[in-house]
Amino acid sequence: MSDSSRDTAQGAGWGSTERGAYQQLMPDHVEKLSWLNPKTLWAARNGVLASWFGDPTGRTRSRWVAQRQAAGAPADKVLRHEVPGSFSFLVVGDTGEGDDSQYAVVPGLLRAGQDTEFAVIASDVIYPVGSTDDYGNKFFRPYRDYPAPIYAIPGNHDWYEDLGAFMRVFCADAPPLPPEPRPRPLTRAWWRTTLWHRPRPADEQQFAADRALRCAPAQQAVQPGPYWAIDAGPIRIVGIDTGLLGTIDAEQGAWLRQVSTGPKPKILITGSPLYVDGEHHPCAIEGGGTVDDIVRTPEHHYVAAIGGDIHNYQRYPIDVDGRVIQYVVAGGGGAFMHATHTIPRVSVGGVTEREFRCYPLRGDSLAFYSRLYGRRLRLRRFFALTEAEASSIVAARLGIEPGRAPGPDARITRRTRLVASLLGTGSRPERPSRFRLPVRRLYTHLFSPSSATYSPPFFKCFLRLDVAAEEVRLRCFAATGHRAQELDPPVEDEVVIPLYRSHPADRTG
Repeated sequence: MSDSSRDTAQGAGWGSTERGAYQQLMPDHVEKLSWLNPKTLWAARNGVLASWFGDPTGRTRSRWVAQRQAAGAPADKVLRHEVPGSFSFLVVGDTGEGDDSQYAVVPGLLRAGQDTEFAVIASDVIYPVGSTDDYGNKFFRPYRDYPAPIYAIPGNHDWYEDLGAFMRVFCADAPPLPPEPRPRPLTRAWWRTTLWHRPRPADEQQFAADRALRCAPAQQAVQPGPYWAIDAGPIRIVGIDTGLLGTIDAEQGAWLRQVSTGPKPKILITGSPLYVDGEHHPCAIEGGGTVDDIVRTPEHHYVAAIGGDIHNYQRYPIDVDGRVIQYVVAGGGGAFMHATHTIPRVSVGGVTEREFRCYPLRGDSLAFYSRLYGRRLRLRRFFALTEAEASSIVAARLGIEPGRAPGPDARITRRTRLVASLLGTGSRPERPSRFRLPVRRLYTHLFSPSSATYSPPFFKCFLRLDVAAEEVRLRCFAATGHRAQELDPPVEDEVVIPLYRSHPADRTG
């Protein structure tokens, strides 16, 4: 097995020179997505409109679900997937930018996932607004050689065109929803409807050609809707749709409570992680309660909750009344990288730095962003930190052990301290630095997507889960964009999850 970023700097992708073969999979022309482009921002306005004038996704989702049920989808929205006694599946989140960082994941994913039964995309299948015309280069082409079915849950970007393209691709060519009556003039709903972004007409000929890239019978998957459950061997996988604003409607909440009953161990897959960046986000359900309330209920037997949306990997092993639930962030499947060096020293839900895991390591994240800002501001000599310098200053500022043994140039100087402070290393939102460049929330919304790098290392990742009768082995594989990691994808994190079928206090023997 090749070195990981926890072993060596080369394992992280620093210093390598041979780029991977992923570029051979890409189309001849790739349009680089920029969120600073006013045209892109205007097309993606629905999230802002929903927060200002009320979120209509719950009602729209109910209409999609009713349409699918009328067409013959199972009323319980549970798929029965025939698998061997022991089997494996993939989870990859936030994939669809269609550029180098997405395609760099593919060779390693195909190699590590060649014998898996199916894959699940967790959130944001397509950027920027989930258009039908974008599925060719951002879904069908990159995964055309993956031989098994791919299921998906939508992210907020898939909802920017009312989920129409998502439903066509994953839900048996669901026809468009009929228009609703116009609301009364000058009401909040009227303003929202008037300003709402609507889907553009699709190029149907091109869509048919794109779909032919994944047309083998073994590759087909038909979902009952944007949320679903899969019974596979000893486990049930429950996928929920958190829409535009990271919540779920009352109808889906009632279904989630119902589908969570029973003794079968369960894994939740959600577009909004429940623990992320050292904070707890339990995910509200319309009408009361939270998703995490359901996950934590002992009788529901959840062993893990995996969420996309944040573009890196994090894991929090939370002890809930004597049983451990693994809360995982797995959004590193293709979009620009969200920083990990801005995560403060972890102390949440009983999890400390000793138990917490993330990828990229905080030092590699700081080194990545220091070089990115050096390029953007044309101040490379000032900003750029070596991976050793970045690792050392992160460890010193957070009071933690370095992610890997420091290199020979791991000196902490006035310059490294200043750069680390400017880039928000480990600072809490409630206690921001006096002056800090946008890296965390503002950078996420404005600068990060347009600053995606087009040369390795990319610090992307995907999950493989190996399911046996009594346990699930979860591994996070890295994708740097370098040839060495394509041929032998390094494992950045690994945990064995027992499949509790009853509360530990009730177990005997």
